[in-house]
Amino acid sequence: MRVVIVGGGKVGFYLARTLWEKQHQVSVVEKDAARALHLAQQLQVLVIAGDGTDGTRLADAGADRAEVLAAVTGLDEVNLVACQIAQREFAVRRTIARVNNPKNQSVLQELGVDIAVSSTAMIAQLVERETHLGGLRELLSFEKGSVSLVETRLDSTSPAAGRAIWQLAPDLPGDSVLVAVVRGNKVIFPRGGTVLQEDDLVIALASAGTREALTLALFGRGGTA
Repeated sequence: MRVVIVGGGKVGFYLARTLWEKQHQVSVVEKDAARALHLAQQLQVLVIAGDGTDGTRLADAGADRAEVLAAVTGLDEVNLVACQIAQREFAVRRTIARVNNPKNQSVLQELGVDIAVSSTAMIAQLVERETHLGGLRELLSFEKGSVSLVETRLDSTSPAAGRAIWQLAPDLPGDSVLVAVVRGNKVIFPRGGTVLQEDDLVIALASAGTREALTLALFGRGGTA
């Protein structure tokens, strides 16, 4: 997943390192030239020296290809503007802003920021939560990430569409269970005879080692984000 981080202070540094270690494609925009040079020497990610509210610098950082932009400078107004530019100029799907003054949290969200948070760990968790695991979207994780609650929406190419749960059973990994199917406004608790349909939102519990097999059973293809 491509992530652009605006702000290379302590929060930005540790966030970039954490996400890079999780094998995401990360770039950082840092206004202070000396700090940007330090980051480039310490991190194995793209570092752009410049203002994170400048669309040109965001473009240089790959904002036009990013799924997430996290603005984590020490100034709430800078974080807000960076998120707004990411949304309006680059159609970044998800923006996350660090809030330095808790009183500004609701204001930033009212002005369009998807999520406003004040913890480095929480920012990393929220970015990770939106990672698509080859068609699966992680909602919650348990037991230090060993088990996850995931969801996916079946499309017309999904081999699971049109098949009953009992027919899928041989292909479903043992350490997974389909816990709910959302069909329109209706929630279905699946049984063996439940037939999945195109556009169903399927919610499942799966261990970390079975996500690819679950993706294969539902989509006929594996892989991770």
